[in-house]
Amino acid sequence: MMLRMAAALALLVIHSGSHSGSHTGTPPPPAYAAAPPTGAHSLESVDHPGRYVRHADFLGRLDPVTSAATTQTKLDATFTIVNGLAAPHCVSFQARDGRFLRHRDWRLRTDVNTGDAAFRADATFCATDGSAAGSLSFASYNYPERRVRHRDFALWLDPDQRSAGSSFRITAPWAPRTAKGPVIPGLFADPHLAAFDGRYYLYPTTDGYAGWRGTYYKAFSSADLVNWTDHGVILDHGPDVSWADDSAWAPAVATRDGRYYLYFSGGRATGDTTKQLGVAVAASPTGPFRDALGRPLVAGGRVAGGQAIDPMVFTDDDGRSYLYWGQGVARVVRLNADMVSYDPAQVRVITPAGYNEAPFVFKRDGTYYFMWSENDTRSEDYRVAYATGAGPLGPWTPRGVVLRKRLEAGVKGTGHHSVVRAPGTDVWHIAYHRFAVPAGDGTNRETTIDRMEFNADGTIRPVVPTL
Repeated sequence: MMLRMAAALALLVIHSGSHSGSHTGTPPPPAYAAAPPTGAHSLESVDHPGRYVRHADFLGRLDPVTSAATTQTKLDATFTIVNGLAAPHCVSFQARDGRFLRHRDWRLRTDVNTGDAAFRADATFCATDGSAAGSLSFASYNYPERRVRHRDFALWLDPDQRSAGSSFRITAPWAPRTAKGPVIPGLFADPHLAAFDGRYYLYPTTDGYAGWRGTYYKAFSSADLVNWTDHGVILDHGPDVSWADDSAWAPAVATRDGRYYLYFSGGRATGDTTKQLGVAVAASPTGPFRDALGRPLVAGGRVAGGQAIDPMVFTDDDGRSYLYWGQGVARVVRLNADMVSYDPAQVRVITPAGYNEAPFVFKRDGTYYFMWSENDTRSEDYRVAYATGAGPLGPWTPRGVVLRKRLEAGVKGTGHHSVVRAPGTDVWHIAYHRFAVPAGDGTNRETTIDRMEFNADGTIRPVVPTL
């Protein structure tokens, strides 16, 4: 048991902060002193060692768990600690059946994430130091004066100052995951995967919001595509973007002359909700990024037809960079050398048959590959198709679908991808999102990565989604 606790507690990172707030608003963060590690873990009671947080008939409890316990008991006592549904500085707890631990009428239970603001707040908890060294207590995000506490071994959200009854030790999971995905715990979609200076960087949409109403982007990095470092929020529409406060979708990052450019979609929560494209700049691939223009790079409605979302930048061997974007209609334009301007008269429409959104372009052995997503992201038939051409503007020869659902493995909605080559090799990887397994949907999606291989004639072999 000590080894189980030590392995997890060694990952704790210390933070500090303060706040107060209410249920209906969007409160600033409560005072917190420690952030638990993300990923699969179990939570052991401080004052009742050997009893763990679990759910039974969807209700939160504190029950004994031992090595002799049933497989189901171990599964019910294992949660994935993920990015807070309501706030990135806090956490949420996802059960193995895909439901989230939340409070309802002060009782703790597991429910399906509806993505509305009330649910997200009810399912978000901010870690503070517990009563015993190395332990944690979990304050409600929307009721920061209340903490998760056991009462006759049932879990409630009670007014409580730090006590043993509201303190827990993070341990290794009773039921470790055997699947490799998702690569980052929690709900993230539309992943842009890139390699800069020999390291991989992942920029996804923060998911789990009804209507895809997220407002911020995070960055993750890895040396091996397996172990990822969370670099936190790199751009937040609220304080960082004057023309958008909503719909933080589908980021993509490119680099030139030692600077990094984040291209992103944004809109307004109220009033004119037209989506537009912006660009932000930073001195590091992990930000922080600042809005480079103070206005959209591509204004919604500037060119008739389609929606201005899903930007992607491809830089050719001659150093020229091209911006691709569009839902419903695919467009491309060559960027100027400053990476934040272009000639509107040079915008081209390159929409292939079956195209819906998420354009992505790369080059291999002199061939240009134009890839996109078909169908709707809410459909289990969301998928990736591609074409090839002799230049970054085409013309394009359709080559068919290369990534689709795999129902026998429970994989649905595979799309909005990106591709990266392992530096110095001909090894390629494809990052994409899918419905979260096992209970996801079009707004509860997760990010995964698979190998992408080529036939001798340069065509892409169908990618088999793996768990």
